[in-house]
Amino acid sequence: MKRLFSILAIAGLMAFTTTVNAATKIATTLQDADVPTEELSFTQQVKERFIEGGPFFMGIVLLCLILGLAIAIERIIYLNLATTNTKKLTQNVEEALQSGGVEAAKEVCRNTKGPVASIFYQGLDRADEDIDAAEKAVVAYGGVQMGQLEKNVSWISLFIALAPMLGFMGTVLGMIDAFDKIEAAGDMNPSLVAGGIKIALLTTVFGLIVAIILQIFYNYIIAKIDSIVNDMEDASITLMDLLVRHKR
Repeated sequence: MKRLFSILAIAGLMAFTTTVNAATKIATTLQDADVPTEELSFTQQVKERFIEGGPFFMGIVLLCLILGLAIAIERIIYLNLATTNTKKLTQNVEEALQSGGVEAAKEVCRNTKGPVASIFYQGLDRADEDIDAAEKAVVAYGGVQMGQLEKNVSWISLFIALAPMLGFMGTVLGMIDAFDKIEAAGDMNPSLVAGGIKIALLTTVFGLIVAIILQIFYNYIIAKIDSIVNDMEDASITLMDLLVRHKR
């Protein structure tokens, strides 16, 4: 529930910031209508193009970006907090096993955050049983921790696929509207159609931009998850070796 609230808070903040910036841009455009386009900065030109694209499809594409970034930021924060210095943890657990036994090693794991420490704790909690029971507990809890790492990541991939498709849909509908205008006018007047086609293509451009931005975040998150999972697997093997040596 806390993660859901954090996602909604980030999405709300980003939506509020975007709305304020768009409103400021519209007010500035109305006040300075005679300012030539060449004097506008790149950010201002992007905002102007976004407004020209129309509120419906552009709004949906923007919503995909906001929600996708909110989930990506939440995942990045969670994964960074879940990252553990595995070598240091293993050394501390080994020293605790030698000096204070299993309970001291479990206390070290309780005081350490991250999935690796949680897996160590589950294995140490079954240390009084045989090695097979400890190994099964580590494997089972490792699957649970992997699910926590990958939580909500599929939504980012959904927004990556959805944003350009919405852009293409806006383009197709815009082209249909342009041809309706040609049919209504009864002649092929370029100035009559150019504006409609330009607006239609803008939805595709922004849909692709959103997909590219989210794809970068998605690849970073996947790489981070793979790194943590590899640490979990290495730590599991190391823990089994420590338990075997401790029982001897």
